[in-house]
Amino acid sequence: MIDAKSLRQDLETVINALQTRGYTFPREHYQTLENERKTLQVDSEQLAAKRKTLSQEIGQKKAKGENSDDLMQQVSVLSDSQSQIDTKLQTIQIQLDDLLTSLPNLPAPTTPIGKDESDNIEIRRVGTPRNYDFPVKEHADLEQIGLDFTTASKLSGARFVVLHHHLARLHRALAQFMLDTHSQKHGYQETYVPYLVNANSLFGTGQLPKFGEDLFKTQLGERDFYLIPTAEVSLTNIVANSIIDAEQLPLKFVAHTPCFRAEAGAHGRDVRGMIRQHQFDKVELVQIVHPEQSDQALEELTAHAEAILQALELPYRVMALCTGDMGFSAQKTYDLEVWLAGQQKYREISSCSNCGDFQARRMQARYRDKTMKKPQLLHTLNGSGLAVGRTLVAILENYQQADGSIAIPRVLQPYMGNLSHIPATH
Repeated sequence: MIDAKSLRQDLETVINALQTRGYTFPREHYQTLENERKTLQVDSEQLAAKRKTLSQEIGQKKAKGENSDDLMQQVSVLSDSQSQIDTKLQTIQIQLDDLLTSLPNLPAPTTPIGKDESDNIEIRRVGTPRNYDFPVKEHADLEQIGLDFTTASKLSGARFVVLHHHLARLHRALAQFMLDTHSQKHGYQETYVPYLVNANSLFGTGQLPKFGEDLFKTQLGERDFYLIPTAEVSLTNIVANSIIDAEQLPLKFVAHTPCFRAEAGAHGRDVRGMIRQHQFDKVELVQIVHPEQSDQALEELTAHAEAILQALELPYRVMALCTGDMGFSAQKTYDLEVWLAGQQKYREISSCSNCGDFQARRMQARYRDKTMKKPQLLHTLNGSGLAVGRTLVAILENYQQADGSIAIPRVLQPYMGNLSHIPATH
């Protein structure tokens, strides 16, 4: 959530920044609400001042033994009037808060301005796609090695998969390798988190109320729960409603969880294979940092995600997302796109974002050092390190062999009992 003060003090700058994100700010509606809020606020404060003055006079009269019934009657009338005004003020404030929570984050000055993904900027490419002397298949056509969409459809429907035998083990190996790398080499604290969260947690990271249709909701008695769309929700909310000692920063968490997404806005997109599913696994990186460190933290976090691709020897590129293609809570984002030999294109495998104080304001996540009178908002960052299913897809397409087998990347072989290849039939 952006700062309400920024709207009051520099409305034009905020409107222009939001416009670069494709968001049209409801200026007239906001001005009407804000003007009414100011008027009601002044009226309430004036009535409160009058009540205070009269209360003092009542106290003086009582001290002298004089009758103060008329003044007490006036205080009662003023109290009723102020109560009515405060009720109206509360209603207006709720409407302003609803408007504020619907606004996406303001882009960072270094975020490229653009309308959609065509305006994203390529930062660098790492690795060279392999040349093949045989027809390369897309992963969805490799069912003979253990991909089973037919059984998954019987169990659950479209956008699910069952993995068999070596392929299931490779999926597990990927998650273990990512967790080991991030916890042992990159300094993240491995964390196990709930897969079911409450609405407050999803509000804190920005999924609610705007993206409710993309969430899976369930109930236990009278309690509502949501299946997490990403471990970012659980990990970031660890610091919700907290004041962290500045000396503890940065906090760095990593978790492997399943993720659940309705993909409500993705009808007809990536219907084949494992690219866009309702259930998938991800190893998520979250950093909670001092505001002065968040720009550098984004570069660091992105490099940590890149390190997994480099270790797996998968070609990829880094894209700086433009304002029109960035996620709701982000102020700056790098996407990592891995090369898929079967599709002959780069596809997103990780999105690494600096959210500034946007999520922290929604969560009331703050820090304090010895020089501060009041605690200040933290900065939060998150990124996939990596999406496990999409990494599996990248291995299947890039490590195909002419005989139909799949070579296993060297760094994963110790996790696979030193198996070097997945045979063509499972």
